[in-house]
Amino acid sequence: MNYKETTEYLFNVTPVFEKIGAGAYKEGLANSLALDEHFGHPHRRFKSIHIAGTNGKGSCSHTIAAILQAAGYKVGLYTSPHLVDFRERIRVNGTCVSEQYVIDFVEQERSFFEPLHPSFFELTTAMAFKYFAEQQVDYAVIEVGLGGRLDCTNIIQPVLSVITNISFDHTQFLGNTLEKIAYEKAGIIKQGIPVVIGETVDETKPVFEDVARRMNAPISFAEAFSMDMFTDEELRKQDFEDIDFEQKGLYQQKNKRTVLCAIHAIEDTISSHASVPLHTAVSAGFANVCEQTGLVGRWQTIRQAPLAICDTGHNVGGWEYLAIQVAQQPCRQRRIVFGMVDDKDINAVLAMLPADAEYYWCKASTHRAIPETRISQLAESHHLHGSSYGDVVTAYRQALTDSHPDDFIFVGGSSYVVADLLAGIENC
Repeated sequence: MNYKETTEYLFNVTPVFEKIGAGAYKEGLANSLALDEHFGHPHRRFKSIHIAGTNGKGSCSHTIAAILQAAGYKVGLYTSPHLVDFRERIRVNGTCVSEQYVIDFVEQERSFFEPLHPSFFELTTAMAFKYFAEQQVDYAVIEVGLGGRLDCTNIIQPVLSVITNISFDHTQFLGNTLEKIAYEKAGIIKQGIPVVIGETVDETKPVFEDVARRMNAPISFAEAFSMDMFTDEELRKQDFEDIDFEQKGLYQQKNKRTVLCAIHAIEDTISSHASVPLHTAVSAGFANVCEQTGLVGRWQTIRQAPLAICDTGHNVGGWEYLAIQVAQQPCRQRRIVFGMVDDKDINAVLAMLPADAEYYWCKASTHRAIPETRISQLAESHHLHGSSYGDVVTAYRQALTDSHPDDFIFVGGSSYVVADLLAGIENC
């Protein structure tokens, strides 16, 4: 098989959550442990940082990886979902795993894994751990796929666990209260391993404190973090606001504090073998996340005049920040290309959207996408008006056609909307 055939095999033979939703979710770690045993426990051959949360875990994962790279370490980065190419999920120092590696992994290992009937994510996680071990990375930053306690990444023994925040998402798997969701995310807290909590509410903080106490895990809350906690004298002198963060989304300020708290939690470990002072690595990492790690889709500028921005924020928690930033963007006319998938609270998101925008309702190329005509119907009940389009690129092209140079175009509502845009952007 060539690369295209190999990825089609992975997408079609293994259950893929991004394609079919709940049917791809496999509760439990049996397959992950079997794959781990088969490959000789590769995750034991590198230090890892485990990151869970409802929103922000991708941005935090990329930024922590960028700081570690800037400190001189060889860093693996495992995130999901990918936007354009499967290989985006598995990177070392920002470079995606090669097409040939993916081909060889499937061809050489399928006789073992096919009888297990693993999910797409279980198999991809095993591939990532094997690749990182073979690449001899110093650190691997591992983003949880869904939840935490039963997520297949949860076989690792990290040097640090991070939980960014908790809001309502994937309630069919994680529970329908913030306490239940927090308990599932807290499942990544390990015995004696420090954990950083990015953001709490009254319902979630006691859950984290209780689990950390039972696991004897030192716990830090980013909301209480300050720069004077660092041992590095230059970092202690810096003001939080003065650290330049390449990611300009309004929500990134909370991610920034979470990342700094995480770096502080393992400051001694990082500094012990870093090739540059920690304050230098922190500044360089924050300022060059995209270049260092290949991060895309977070308040990303697509073009100027008209200014076009896309963002992968896809649930109520994400839109609490995005809606404010979209509404505050100075422009002659706001134009919003919008689509969502069927397991999100679309009415709650529609209620946040600005009424003064012109809307371009669209359907992403996933079976889980809500039909654009249905979105249009729901939007009318929220007094939001626009036109419907069968795909993202057509909707975006029409927004461009309708725009004055001083207009503002936002594309989002789902990671899949942004993925379709980035895949087709060369034609726009």
